[in-house]
Amino acid sequence: MRRSLARSAIGAACAALCLAACLRPEQADGEGACVPAGYKLVYSEDFSEPGSLGAWTFSDPTDWRWNGDGGVGSVELVGGGAYAPPHRSPRHIALIEELLVEDFVLEADLLQTGRQYGHRDLCLFFGFVSPVRYYYCHLAPAPDPRAHNAFLVHDAPRRNLADVMEAGVDWGEGVWHRVRLERRASQGDIRVFFDGSEAPTIVASDATLGWGRVGFGSFDDTGRIARVRIWAPAAREADSGVPAPWRP
Repeated sequence: MRRSLARSAIGAACAALCLAACLRPEQADGEGACVPAGYKLVYSEDFSEPGSLGAWTFSDPTDWRWNGDGGVGSVELVGGGAYAPPHRSPRHIALIEELLVEDFVLEADLLQTGRQYGHRDLCLFFGFVSPVRYYYCHLAPAPDPRAHNAFLVHDAPRRNLADVMEAGVDWGEGVWHRVRLERRASQGDIRVFFDGSEAPTIVASDATLGWGRVGFGSFDDTGRIARVRIWAPAAREADSGVPAPWRP
């Protein structure tokens, strides 16, 4: 009980800090989103046409396709690819190829299309340096040490960065959800908000990794990603001379 109360208090404090640090909607750079002072819009993608996927890199391109059903442009994870990661970690990954960020706020619309079960997931990737070094947040209905948490992959199978969360998320059927990821690498802060919730659904802390790519995916499921926005105080272009992301 004490741990639950403490986590609730932390979540409320995080939400209050976020609101206090946010610019007013008319000040924010990018459709009125709540972003810290000094942040600017560094990436925006509505997937309005199939060619928009050309700016992304995939663990296995056969896993992914463009989808405009319902008038919503998106990148869709359909699964079935053959990519096998070096360590126990998600198999289906899509990354923005040329963008590197360290501190940032990410917002995106997610639609889960897989079967109903406790670990039914979609993932947010960040700090991605290589297939053996990155973070991801796993969003699922039933929290446990392997689900609905923040994870680090660092030359070893993924490990959770926080205790089991109090509650997971309800993906529903055919429902789009707005997801927000806040990352401050220097402080180690990791927070995920679901559908505009005041308190984060995932809270964790780790400062092992800094700059890296950002993206989406899943361990074993399917889904769609739309209307991606990223704000950051600074951004870098990925060095074309570094090895491709899918080489350890």
